[in-house]
Amino acid sequence: MFIRLQAFFITISLVAGASPAGSQNSLNTPYSSSRPTTKAYLLSKAPVLDGEILEDSVWQTIPPFVELIQTQPYLGKPVSEHTEIRIAYDRDFFYLSAACYDATPDKIIISDSRRDASLDATDAFLFILDTYKDGQNGFVFGTNPAGIEYDAQVDNEGQSNPNANRQQGGRVGGINVNWDASWTVKTKVDKNGWMAEFAIPFRTLRYNSGKNQVWGVNFQRNIQKNNEAAYWSPIPVEFNLNRLSLEGTLTGLDLENPGNLKVIPYVLGKTTSNNLVVPLKTTTDANFGGDIKYSITPALTLDLTYNTDFAQVEVDDQQVNIDRFNLFFPEKRPFFLENAGQFGVGSTGEVDLFFSRRIGIGSGGVQVPIIGGARLSGKINHTNLGLLSLFTDEVDGAGIAKNNFSIARVNHEFAKRSTIGGLFINKQGMGPGEDHYNRTFAIDGKLGMGNKAQFSGFFAKTATPGIKESNHSFKLLYNYEWNKLNVIMGYSELGTGFNPEVGFLLRNSFRKPEATVLYHWRMNGKAGLLELRPHISYRSYWNYGNKKLETGFLHIDNHWEWESGLEIHTGINFTTEGVFVPFEISSGITVPSGTYNHHEAQLVFMSNTSKNVSVNIRSIIGGFFGGRRTSTTGSVNVRLGDKFTSEWGINNNVVRLPYGDFNTNIFRSRISYSFTPRLYVQSLIQFNDVLDKWSMNMRLGWLQQSNTGLFLVFNENRGLDRFDNRSFTLKYSRMFDVIK
Repeated sequence: MFIRLQAFFITISLVAGASPAGSQNSLNTPYSSSRPTTKAYLLSKAPVLDGEILEDSVWQTIPPFVELIQTQPYLGKPVSEHTEIRIAYDRDFFYLSAACYDATPDKIIISDSRRDASLDATDAFLFILDTYKDGQNGFVFGTNPAGIEYDAQVDNEGQSNPNANRQQGGRVGGINVNWDASWTVKTKVDKNGWMAEFAIPFRTLRYNSGKNQVWGVNFQRNIQKNNEAAYWSPIPVEFNLNRLSLEGTLTGLDLENPGNLKVIPYVLGKTTSNNLVVPLKTTTDANFGGDIKYSITPALTLDLTYNTDFAQVEVDDQQVNIDRFNLFFPEKRPFFLENAGQFGVGSTGEVDLFFSRRIGIGSGGVQVPIIGGARLSGKINHTNLGLLSLFTDEVDGAGIAKNNFSIARVNHEFAKRSTIGGLFINKQGMGPGEDHYNRTFAIDGKLGMGNKAQFSGFFAKTATPGIKESNHSFKLLYNYEWNKLNVIMGYSELGTGFNPEVGFLLRNSFRKPEATVLYHWRMNGKAGLLELRPHISYRSYWNYGNKKLETGFLHIDNHWEWESGLEIHTGINFTTEGVFVPFEISSGITVPSGTYNHHEAQLVFMSNTSKNVSVNIRSIIGGFFGGRRTSTTGSVNVRLGDKFTSEWGINNNVVRLPYGDFNTNIFRSRISYSFTPRLYVQSLIQFNDVLDKWSMNMRLGWLQQSNTGLFLVFNENRGLDRFDNRSFTLKYSRMFDVIK
């Protein structure tokens, strides 16, 4: 224990001390000075959206602004290639053009052409709009030279509680990449570089109407041949585009209420074959439903849904549980992803007070029909408002009755990144004689200390019949991020009676202190290095009931990032596991009660993802419940041009314990081909050797607007010698703009 504490304090003194020689502790002045300002110009004539910016007379009448500053690789230097940005608008659309000049256009890198594909490993242009100028929430839009549509919603500046349990995509924390809006972008690549034109309907955004509106804004350009990222409003190395408190200002906006009423119906046909019954049973089903979206004001929207369906959503990545705690699967369904941040309270992936997967998905992944419901979400002055009520049907044979789920959320924003809010969740049984209920009450808040630090926390209680004591949970967190230093300190508590049935708990009943210190050390090309990130973190879970240590985790690490895009993490973990009740870790293998102290090595290798072939490997080797474990998660990504992308991965555990040995393997293959940014075919094939099961999910999508269009979906689950069940689904949805 003495050695661990000594290492802890030595690392803190090294990390939190004076800036190393040669590091850039400069740029404090630009970051603390006033942010840049630009203007949007009102148009009498709309530009032609074809990527021909330099030939369009409308764009040439608007003065560009060009000042972009690197964050990577050379902090504080001007962008290496000339960039011109122009902003305009008319009554219905917000327009933006970006002329991304490039002296060597043959070296432009395009890694993917799917809608919403990551823009991290490609030449790209992105911007974020803070339409309420609150420094907290925004809409991100971006594209690459292939003309893909990338959009996302950001809340709380994209921040969430750091938690190692967050494993998959979807909405996690403060950024929702699966939000899909209706807008258009056109690009062109020529001898000058590449050009992009955006047209975003005001009906897609949320904002306050009126004269002289002021928005927050920032712009990012990625030049992948240089592994370069540059911003208009300068960003310190520890942040990215989502750091809205460091945004610039956009003026010149005289905005009307455009009106917004959208009707989004769908029709669906499905054939299902079940081979687990004798004789083989095949059923054919047809269905319909849809959504209505109405903007009461440009800032407040009412959504109505009937017979909600998610047939086009990709299935979950499989996981194997070799511990005692719950696995976290993020939300991927579009209806729940829109404005999801307004309902989020708690600690993401650990204590989520509202976890939307509890609605429409039963235990074991059983599909629960959503009859319908309504959501009111948006903003009134500086107050965020969210109301949601949904009704689910019973499921025969699964013991699931009809239920109503109602959520009310209010959150008021103050200056300097400070907020206070409340949350109420009610689950109410609706079946005959059904009187079960479960309720959650919570308050939360943030206290900002300029741009550098913030206190945050929540306090919650639940009400469940028969549970009266220790039905509380709370968290206090301090976060400092500035001058390349990130310090986090927090304390959480969860009582034995805390039972949020519409939430997610990683584990039950704990007291948890935690701390992290991380430093970004810019190397400026020394030994080809871009950055070192030495850090140390500690967290421990003490059982709330018996006050004994259940899990202790001390992590000492350094991330080595090269200018070439290569990244290696080298760390060591000191772990303690207190097992109070024996548990079965694998079939026929039981871990006895006791205290297990171990250490383990951790190694991460990531090659440059912009290359045609890239590799990502994460290995943990060390002690494990009195024995040893080697855990390896690896993937190889192969792409051919910007049309074909694939990922081939394996998750392997080799466990050797005094009371038994076992191995686990999950194989995963994800393949995609994009005919155009809106026409694609994708497959996800997985094999889990613990279950001896294959699963296949194949999707053909022909997108129109806002995740609507034609979808053909094939799903199959099978053993080694026969299929268990398979289904074919054909779904068509369309969005009708009733008010134009």
